Amino acid sequence: MKDPIIFGYSGKPLSQKLGLKPGMKAIAVSPPKEYKAWLGKDSSIISTGIPAPWDFVHLFTNKLADLENQLSALRSEITSNGMVWVSYYKKSSGLPTEITEDLVRETCFPLGFVDIKVCAVSDDWSGLKLVIRKKLR
Repeated sequence: MKDPIIFGYSGKPLSQKLGLKPGMKAIAVSPPKEYKAWLGKDSSIISTGIPAPWDFVHLFTNKLADLENQLSALRSEITSNGMVWVSYYKKSSGLPTEITEDLVRETCFPLGFVDIKVCAVSDDWSGLKLVIRKKLR
């Protein structure tokens, strides 16, 4: 597998920005076709068809209803120290989306999630990292 494609100002590979590590039970939900290329050799960490609970979930969506349904379901399907990355089109991409950083927060807080990091996933996709609030773990 090739080296990962680098996006954003940090100069770090996507897997490093996301905290994706070997040995994690990790899945991606509705990833764009380029996702494995973005991750490079670390794309092998992402699995399909593995049962919950997961340590790492990367959700790609641009629909509010999908965001609400997925986050509600994922809340009980990640490990207590797990993470959910929610990725949606950046405003600067000019691509259609119903999702903003603020909408992700409004949706995740009542479910017991808190956001702790944001990153450029690609030129078109932004990502917000969610974890379960400490007092609920």
